[in-house]
Amino acid sequence: MHATSRRRRRRRLLVGLGLLLLFIWLAFLDSHSLYRRIRWSYEAARLRAQNEALRAQIDSLQQQLEHGVSDEMVERIAREQYGMRRPGETIYRVEE
Repeated sequence: MHATSRRRRRRRLLVGLGLLLLFIWLAFLDSHSLYRRIRWSYEAARLRAQNEALRAQIDSLQQQLEHGVSDEMVERIAREQYGMRRPGETIYRVEE
């Protein structure tokens, strides 16, 4: 009876060790591990938030286009993006 008790204990130990190794494999080492799935879900949430912010920006720009572009806006864009100036004006660029 003592030998069968050892076998059972050894079998339980091997099964427990096998289950532990399986858990470690599934949690960290597999190509679709729990760790990677958690990282992917955080990245997906971040990308969803970024998409929402970009959609809001697109909506704002579309509303500006629908209302038309004012002369002040055209002048600001010409000055800031294209470095244009009025006649007789001197522009000093400040770099940080």
